Amino acid sequence: MTDGADPTATLRRLRGSIDNIDAALIHMLAERFKATQQVGLLKAEHGMPASDPAREEQQIARLRTLAVDADLDPEFAEKWFNFVVAEVIRHHTAAAEGA
Repeated sequence: MTDGADPTATLRRLRGSIDNIDAALIHMLAERFKATQQVGLLKAEHGMPASDPAREEQQIARLRTLAVDADLDPEFAEKWFNFVVAEVIRHHTAAAEGA
């Protein structure tokens, strides 16, 4: 893992990379939620249900495959997706109640 470099400098460099990745993830999640909020408004406007279990199952299968391909634990990917979807459904439900 190390190449003889100062471990403190290496740690600082690695943490800088982690911080950049975290920032990118936050921005990507914000964009994702902007899109799902539009979906929620569309669903509310047309009386569609907040949740789409068939779509969610398709997404879980797709994301689990992507996770395996990316050498990421597919269980973790599914947990992350379920966490995000729960928040999306909460937003969709709120949009429907406000419609």
